[in-house]
Amino acid sequence: MVAVVQAEKVIFEIEDNYQKQTYRNRAYIAHSNGRLLLNIPIKHSKEGLRQKTKEIAIENSFPWQEEHWKSIQTAYRTSPFFEYYEDDLLGVFQGTATHLLAYNQQIFELFYELLGIETPYTSTSEYLKNAPQQDLRYLAIAKKEPEYSLAPYTQVLEAHHGFLPNLSVLDLLCNEGPNALTYLESQQIQFEAR
Repeated sequence: MVAVVQAEKVIFEIEDNYQKQTYRNRAYIAHSNGRLLLNIPIKHSKEGLRQKTKEIAIENSFPWQEEHWKSIQTAYRTSPFFEYYEDDLLGVFQGTATHLLAYNQQIFELFYELLGIETPYTSTSEYLKNAPQQDLRYLAIAKKEPEYSLAPYTQVLEAHHGFLPNLSVLDLLCNEGPNALTYLESQQIQFEAR
């Protein structure tokens, strides 16, 4: 979210082929055992063909939304601001999410609102291998640890595990509340152009 907050404009890539092991369907939260992966299950193409990111369907044959919500409640129930945001967050875990892109957009728009972000954003209409603007698509790759680090902030489980970096913005919101946007704006990070 630091890149989004500090950008003049954001363009989301939606015309690329879906890649496994990206943050498009996963996030990490702090939990009693350390970092906990929340993974949105997806339906894979039966023919093994590539699918566009915008076409990826979510697998709803088991109650993953309910499991994710219970994990989030367990992780953040005692954080300073969870109760304040709880009703807004709960809405993302109710109903049936059918497509990954639409679900991600719903989550993104919720965090945009809760954090008070005003950066304008759009989506791509075609895939360009070499984007004409600063290309940060590599930030979605979950296999690579970021080459930057954010300043620590107070985390509810810090006494058990120390500061856990690279968690979902949900962690920042639940622990810092209204100060989360100021925190994101204050980070001094130079993102590589690739």
